[in-house]
Amino acid sequence: MKPTSDQAVAALAPVRAALLRTARDEAQGLLERADREAAALLGEARATARSLLEEASRQGEQDGAAAARTIRAGARRAARARTLAARREAYEELRRRAFARGRELRDSATYPAARDRLRRRALRLLGPDAEVTEAPDGGVVGRAAGRRAECTLDGLTARALDRLGAEVETLWSP
Repeated sequence: MKPTSDQAVAALAPVRAALLRTARDEAQGLLERADREAAALLGEARATARSLLEEASRQGEQDGAAAARTIRAGARRAARARTLAARREAYEELRRRAFARGRELRDSATYPAARDRLRRRALRLLGPDAEVTEAPDGGVVGRAAGRRAECTLDGLTARALDRLGAEVETLWSP
């Protein structure tokens, strides 16, 4: 006798239930394994991201420190250049004023006596036969046998400034 379809369905119900249970269990196992793998991948990704951020931060700090050193060195060079320029300007102003004051001596009542002293100096340097003439900016110039002695106001001022040497910087140093 042939079973009816209702009987076959009823007879297969336990098999069907077992197959469904097995399929559900396998699906649940797959889902759990997928969740574990996803969690592991997320953990690895987070660790990699953390490592990359830390390395980027270290590299940024190193780059920033290098840039800061470069900026500081440039600032020191610029400050040194400004300091030297200011000193040069101060020295040039000192020279300008010193030469102006030296030339003012020509208009003073004491200039004839100073000029005579300069003439005597030129003669002492070159000998009594030297030709001594007045310089256009004040003082005298002596010439004798291929030699020359400048006893000018500008020459005297220049020599006085030269004698100051590095000591002149004390005028504008703190």
